Amino acid sequence: MKWLLKACFTVAVFIIVSSLLITFPLKYINPIFWSWQLQREFNPPALYPADAKYHWVSIDNISSSMQLAVIAAEDQLFLSHNGIDIESTKQAIDDMIIGKRFRGASTLSQQTVKNLYLWPGKSITRKAIEAWLTLLIEWQWDKQRILEIYLNIVEFGPGIYGVEAASQHYFGVSAKQLSAAQSARLAAVLPNPYRFSAAAPSTYQIKREQWIRQQMRQLGLAYLRPIKLER
Repeated sequence: MKWLLKACFTVAVFIIVSSLLITFPLKYINPIFWSWQLQREFNPPALYPADAKYHWVSIDNISSSMQLAVIAAEDQLFLSHNGIDIESTKQAIDDMIIGKRFRGASTLSQQTVKNLYLWPGKSITRKAIEAWLTLLIEWQWDKQRILEIYLNIVEFGPGIYGVEAASQHYFGVSAKQLSAAQSARLAAVLPNPYRFSAAAPSTYQIKREQWIRQQMRQLGLAYLRPIKLER
């Protein structure tokens, strides 16, 4: 029993220390690579370009419209949760257990963790690791930093990482110059940047853009004020 307790304690300490080592530095240091990017580079899907596009920009150089657009599209409870939407996650896990079609339940914080650290998959193990790391970044970082990293590493098209690269590629402007309409168009591709294109939006995308614009108006730019006050 003593051996078992010691082993469990050692494993717990290892998990906590290793988790802190991979999350805490990113509170201050911008990532130079991340899991999702590496998986694409080493096992490129169809349409993946020979040269990926990427350019980091600070949150101050990303338009407020773009910040609001991804929140409106992906996670309208971003400011009020601790990183995890408990009810949606529970329902998604229940669906997996009984074999139903997987339902998305990821907050922006969870998506940030998935892109930074994890592998594709729908297993309960992966979701558990995702939840643990999400709680850690919510505890260590602030909402502004989470949003900043998310907007800089998410894929907006095959090999187009981050909002600055996407802005330049699709609209020929910087991320700071994005209009509300352009921001909504970029946010509309995020569910599947290989199926949807900001360059040639489908009828479904146009409807989704309109819905995002409506949600943006309802939330209002004042929604971002608490994030900006965190600095």
